[in-house]
Amino acid sequence: MRSGMNMKQLMALGLIVVLGFWGGSSGLAEEGPPLGPRTIVVALDGTGDYVSLQEAVDAAKKGDTVFVKAGQYPQDVTIHSKEKIKFVGAGMDQVTILGRDIVVGALHVGKWPYGATDVEISDMTINDHGGHAVGLFNGQGLILRRLKINGMLFSQQVHDVRIEDCVIGGSETTGAQFADSEAVLIGNVIHDNDHGVSIAGKSNVRLERNVITRSLFEAIVVSGHARAVLVSNTLVKNGGGAAFLGQSRSDVTGNVVGLNRVGFVIAPSSQTTTSFNAFYNSDGDYLREGNPNEPAPELKAQSDITGDPYFVDPGHDDFRLRLDTPLLKIDHFPYLGALAPASTAVRRSTEK
Repeated sequence: MRSGMNMKQLMALGLIVVLGFWGGSSGLAEEGPPLGPRTIVVALDGTGDYVSLQEAVDAAKKGDTVFVKAGQYPQDVTIHSKEKIKFVGAGMDQVTILGRDIVVGALHVGKWPYGATDVEISDMTINDHGGHAVGLFNGQGLILRRLKINGMLFSQQVHDVRIEDCVIGGSETTGAQFADSEAVLIGNVIHDNDHGVSIAGKSNVRLERNVITRSLFEAIVVSGHARAVLVSNTLVKNGGGAAFLGQSRSDVTGNVVGLNRVGFVIAPSSQTTTSFNAFYNSDGDYLREGNPNEPAPELKAQSDITGDPYFVDPGHDDFRLRLDTPLLKIDHFPYLGALAPASTAVRRSTEK
């Protein structure tokens, strides 16, 4: 009796192995098509996929949405090492993230050295916890939309950030602070902070159509080597409208700066260009930085407008312009400031 296999047996065995591989006996051949984007649901009552915000975010893959059902969440959450995910609440007035006792800040996006890319957060309230509410760190492509932030929004070394239609207020320091960051703020209401917005370091920030009110000091401070564009904002009922300090560079046009103690404070070392701004302040519109600051009417731009802007009801914080305002059709602006005139706003609401 021979030991081993003859040539025909070896060939047959090889054919069986090949047919088995291509015929689907391996795990690779049996796998289905890749899964598409998922919606991961968080609910405190256990009706979702998770009760924990952090566990849901950690489970999210590229393209996924984490949807948070209504409730007050005594949790914090950090979104890092993620790309192209959405973190969405049931509504600004329905979902509140409260934070936890041992953590500063209730929501963090990005984390050294991991970062986060193309993350969108919307439709919820985030409360201050331990000094700030939201921290953005080392990320890019971040969108914050329709958020109510009760406390400070702090950003450091983030890029391509868009903050839109948010309400930011109640910070004992600054409402929105940017350090070495790039951001655009559009259509926000920033209220009741020591300072409204601080743009520092080497930041590059554009503010457009924002209402900033009831800041104890300035609505906007641009300092260090930062660059800022302020266009069509309404800065009202603050200690000051804006301060341009250090080596900063700013382009400031089409804003309404009214009902503040002072308008603009400009340091001689800064490069600040102003045009077509409307002023209505108690202690002066332009001051040169000093100790103390000194009136500097010579800094006023020829295109500036001075006088009552004719707000609809400033006593009740309705800063829309009346139809008889002098601030309509100024240069290329249909109106100055952030808010459309009253009749336009009413017409748009009825069209909806």
